[in-house]
Amino acid sequence: MDRPTEPDLRALMAVVGHEFSDISLLRLALVHRSYQAEHGEPDSNERLEFLGDAVLGWVIAAHAYRRLPHDDEGRLSDLRQAVVNTGALADRAREISLGDYVLLGQGESSGGGRDKDSILADGFEAVIGAIYLDGGEAPAASFVLRMLAASVEEAIPVLDTVDAKTSLQEMCAAGGHPVPRYDTEGEGPDHDRVFTATVTVGNKVLGTGLGRTKKAAEQVAARAAIAALTH
Repeated sequence: MDRPTEPDLRALMAVVGHEFSDISLLRLALVHRSYQAEHGEPDSNERLEFLGDAVLGWVIAAHAYRRLPHDDEGRLSDLRQAVVNTGALADRAREISLGDYVLLGQGESSGGGRDKDSILADGFEAVIGAIYLDGGEAPAASFVLRMLAASVEEAIPVLDTVDAKTSLQEMCAAGGHPVPRYDTEGEGPDHDRVFTATVTVGNKVLGTGLGRTKKAAEQVAARAAIAALTH
């Protein structure tokens, strides 16, 4: 199969704000597994996504720690969950038109993959990983904070919402959106069980959350969704 014309990564570098010494790292961050399979690429962006997820996590955790110096671990975790979730990261990816640069297989591309939340969020994390490998901690942290610091500020006021699920439902109703749907799963033994909740509005995942109870996980997910809708 003939390879499609690839986008000019110099334009993406300008938007990202990091001049890559090894531009092949940025290209790799854009290689979706569907493109890898169709064109015999040696790797996809999944390893860089794994690394970028870790970098993103510690940068936001450190920022939350400094931003809320008197808050407990639970509230810091809520803040991180509100900012670092698939829907929120996909929106940040759209801000830099990342979908225009992602390398997709023909089927994934024709099926709307360039605007799919999961692909955009994964690509965004992979770009973070690429920046980290190319330039180290400082440029990676700078990129993360430039893209997400405003989201942190927007999320802080809604952390104190007494019932985030109710607030989200009211917000959706006022905005003409479908009723939020929660999918919650638990893992681990009964004495140390952790629940993961995902809230979907229409066909879009707006937030995820972790908690020791189903209710707590859904509240965190709802807060993340509120932050996504109010950005």
